[in-house]
Amino acid sequence: MRVPEAARLRTLKDENRRLKKLLAESMLDVSALKDLLGEN
Repeated sequence: MRVPEAARLRTLKDENRRLKKLLAESMLDVSALKDLLGEN
């Protein structure tokens, strides 16, 4: 693997990690809202 490919892979992995975190936080928010509304 060449240096540019490795750098791109690292960038993609970092973005993937960030998006997974955002998704998890959003899912927690939805769950909390459902609990508040009694829709569990």
